[in-house]
Amino acid sequence: QVQLVESGGGLVQAGGSLRLSCAASGRTFSTNAMGWFRQAPWKEREFVAAISYTGTTYYADSVKGRFTISRDNAKNTVYLQMDSLKPEDTAVYYCTADRAPFRIGFTALRDQAAYFYWGQGTQVTVSS
Repeated sequence: QVQLVESGGGLVQAGGSLRLSCAASGRTFSTNAMGWFRQAPWKEREFVAAISYTGTTYYADSVKGRFTISRDNAKNTVYLQMDSLKPEDTAVYYCTADRAPFRIGFTALRDQAAYFYWGQGTQVTVSS
């Protein structure tokens, strides 16, 4: 059974930092892109960042320069380092894995339809 388990969420003041982790089990995702999406109350889930199997990274404009996605294939884990957090970053953050191997490109990897496996989500709350 494939599982993605997020951790690292919490409450932080504006300007602070958090590091989210997503540990995958049940199969390896070294040939698949991994991503992070988020959903704020009363809003649709939106793309945050993705990393391809080659290590190429992609970001939403709203987080570019503040968030960094990375992966450790040996640990089957993907990370999201979030710096300079803002109240508008408050949301449930979801880790996800691409359904197809070797997919690259921003247009493809920002689309939720590219992803098949999802974590349960971790809450990030940024106070002003």
